[in-house]
Amino acid sequence: MDINEWLIELTGNIDGFMYTYILLILLVVTGVYFTIRTKCVQIRYLKDMFRQVTEKKHVDGEKSISSFQALMVSTASRVGTGNIAGVATAIALGGPGAVFWMWLMAIVGAASAFIESTLAQIWKIRGKEGEFRGGPAYYIEKALGHRWLGILFAVLLILCYAFGFNGLQAYNACSALEYYVPDYNENGLAMIVGLLLVLMTATVIFGGQKRISVITSIVVPVMALAYIAIALWTTISNIAWLPAAFAVLFESAFDFESIFGGFAGSVVMLGIQYGVARGLFSNEAGMGSAPNAAATASVSHPVKQGLVQSLSVYIDTILICTCSAIMVLIFYVQDPAVAVGLNGMPLIQMAVNNSVGVAGIHFITFAIFAFAYSSLIGNYFYAESNFRFIFPESKKGLFAFRIACLAAILYGAVNSFDLAWNLADIFMGFMAIVNLIAILILGKWALLALDDYSKQRNRGLDPVFLASSIPGLPKTDCWHEEHLKDFGSGPMKEYLEESVDMDFAGLK
Repeated sequence: MDINEWLIELTGNIDGFMYTYILLILLVVTGVYFTIRTKCVQIRYLKDMFRQVTEKKHVDGEKSISSFQALMVSTASRVGTGNIAGVATAIALGGPGAVFWMWLMAIVGAASAFIESTLAQIWKIRGKEGEFRGGPAYYIEKALGHRWLGILFAVLLILCYAFGFNGLQAYNACSALEYYVPDYNENGLAMIVGLLLVLMTATVIFGGQKRISVITSIVVPVMALAYIAIALWTTISNIAWLPAAFAVLFESAFDFESIFGGFAGSVVMLGIQYGVARGLFSNEAGMGSAPNAAATASVSHPVKQGLVQSLSVYIDTILICTCSAIMVLIFYVQDPAVAVGLNGMPLIQMAVNNSVGVAGIHFITFAIFAFAYSSLIGNYFYAESNFRFIFPESKKGLFAFRIACLAAILYGAVNSFDLAWNLADIFMGFMAIVNLIAILILGKWALLALDDYSKQRNRGLDPVFLASSIPGLPKTDCWHEEHLKDFGSGPMKEYLEESVDMDFAGLK
């Protein structure tokens, strides 16, 4: 065994232990805790999630972005090749019942997503050109008072997303062409495609977060709708098989009588394990990544973006992952002998081919490339936000950082990333542990912000947040009385007249 193989095995063992025995438990416990503390905010305010998506940005500045654009940036990172191949892998390894546990974890995880994104909004900062930045590194420093811990989080995120996951996304995008050109790695095509990806990414990232948000606002909805359309076609054209597909799903998920019956029971438990893992790691709820996008939105109340990012969890898992699951499950019940012998991308390709023919494979190839590209953009966005946290004024450093990120994409396009995959997972694992501990400590402030939002909504107001309305809130850069002008005359007038306690504020 050479050193590379040894490192792959070592990091794989660390990765498996971390995600099976530490992170899985921590993410579930955190999600359940905040589901209880928020009284199921991810369900109670489902209507508000859709309402807040359409809120216009409030501040001036060409680089400030709207709530919808922030949603698309976070969704771009969440929705990637894992939504296609990852779901197929979960079903192949954990059985059809894994889909149910994937759904359940999306609902539970949405509460954690709400908390971390609300915290990111509360402690965001405003740049010189009207843009906002924030995320776990920022609220760890400002609310917990530990800049070194914020820097550690930022470094872990950069290593994970800018170099690990972006290299992997580039590899997935290029390897999708292997169906058409089996020896694409040897004939130089991978290098050409890699250079194309670098060029496409460079034109976006050098344009700043506004251009990133515009691109993701186009690519993500278009590809998501197209993918949903092919899933609907698969479902409608095989409607007679749908009851059997759902029957095997729920039978596999709830066959608890067999839990003590040997192998069958182990299959049930595998379904739970892989379904929970797929749900959590697909939507990234609680992992500390999406808050970096959430903080950039120009909104009148932090809770608004918390709700929007909860919706992103549903888009990723309940919608996109379910599309993949339905196609695989229909194929699973139609031809189980073939289905059980496949895994990952080959399984999803055969499932699509079974329903719509060879044209489906062409579409999946294009979808993989488009989703991978959008993930490249979304992942870079997170990385840049954290680079700016560490080096807020370094223009030359930022330029060099962008070049290094582009180099990682090119390297990923032409190389297998087995070791990088394991390392990225480990970096993300430690990153998630830091973030989860932080939101468990700081979660009380998000809960108080939710109370403030609810009180205003119940009074028929468009909620506007004022930091001084929460006694004891650690110092924030935004959300002060001088910022109320950003929210327009309507909400400001309502807030000043009906929401601010004049006696408490010392104005009387």
